[in-house]
Amino acid sequence: MQSYVFPLHQHIGQPSEPIVHNGDTVLRGQCIATAPKKGLGSNIFSSITGKVTLVTSSEIQIYPDTTQSKTYQKLTAQNPLDLIRQAGIVGLGGAGFPTYAKLSTSFQHDGMVIINGAECEPILHHNVVRMEKNPKEIIRGLEIAMNITHAAQGVIAIKACHTKAIAALNYVLKDKMKIHMLPDMYPMGEERALVREVMGRLLPITALPIEAGAIVINAESAYRIAQAVDLKKPYIDKDITIGGKIAGNHQEKLIQVYLDEPLGNRVEHLLKKAGGLADTYGEIIMGGPFTGHRVSLQDPIVKTTGGLIATECFPKGPSTIGLLVCACGAHTERMKELAQSMGSHVVDIEYCKQAHEIHGNLKCDNPGKCPGQVQRVMAIKKSGAQGVLISNCTDCSNTVMACAPALGLSVYHCTDGALRAVNHPLIRKIHSIAI
Repeated sequence: MQSYVFPLHQHIGQPSEPIVHNGDTVLRGQCIATAPKKGLGSNIFSSITGKVTLVTSSEIQIYPDTTQSKTYQKLTAQNPLDLIRQAGIVGLGGAGFPTYAKLSTSFQHDGMVIINGAECEPILHHNVVRMEKNPKEIIRGLEIAMNITHAAQGVIAIKACHTKAIAALNYVLKDKMKIHMLPDMYPMGEERALVREVMGRLLPITALPIEAGAIVINAESAYRIAQAVDLKKPYIDKDITIGGKIAGNHQEKLIQVYLDEPLGNRVEHLLKKAGGLADTYGEIIMGGPFTGHRVSLQDPIVKTTGGLIATECFPKGPSTIGLLVCACGAHTERMKELAQSMGSHVVDIEYCKQAHEIHGNLKCDNPGKCPGQVQRVMAIKKSGAQGVLISNCTDCSNTVMACAPALGLSVYHCTDGALRAVNHPLIRKIHSIAI
């Protein structure tokens, strides 16, 4: 049995501060690190009962007792916003923004809380399963968020293809709530894309949803809000999608969903639970195919972990390759990592014409709506590249495929290895599904 690992920086903001020491015995649901007194932060709780074996400036390790219980130490706060803060809930769609800070806004007029149920990235499916299995709790989380912020309306934004989840949610909808169906394309879960689709307003590239009178919360985050307020449960368990090159996989098990997996557990343990790694695979991605990152078997499951994907083996790429980096997909360093794994030498790096650097990150002018990439592809061709590796969204990929093959460039996508591993159609020339 291995120790569980709890990194102290699992969210946007400052690292959490340990309040336990080496040798301490801790209980499931016990707070082991607190948010700093100043600035954004988040409490961290033990997901297991066991003994603290290591405390450093970056992590806490706990060795689990042989016998574990599903019971937990309950939160002590009283009002809903304080319970959400104390529980350590953060945005579970990827960024990890502390939820209490997002809900600290009080709308004066017709504010809206949008539940992001888009399940934006291909392969990932745990949010959909949670909405299917626990629609009442998702709606309850939305209700709590609306009450805290005095929002006049609640919306669940979900792709139209998720018919079972839509039916389950429709059955338990409350007053002032509605479902908004989205097209099945990437990146429909991006916050500004959601605001555009739901409210008909494209926000400036530097704006947050609050500037449109909206707050966006991930579907699982809504579920954890309901648990914190109604059950006094700290955020200690995570819903996860596992897919790809798993030993013994057959068609119906290429993608598996595990609900309420304890935080801090190792990647290796979760993959073994799903059947163990296949004899050959390319890499292990934590997150989704577009924006996930490479991890090792010893890395821990953290608050923002959405998926674990064992990819197909890397193909042999062309000797020279150009990168076309999109704000909605893998970033530059990740693209270089993929090119190196393909054995290709990068001769040019171009950026989507809508991508702009904001505080060190790329942001898109209008996520999912592409004006064309011909100039960028031609520049890559002129650099001497024999192929192009792209990280573009669905619409941008359409425009690349309209010109790159005609220029004699082979096209690779950052998602190829993950999608091939689950027999998913590759991101090439794809048309969105009308709704």
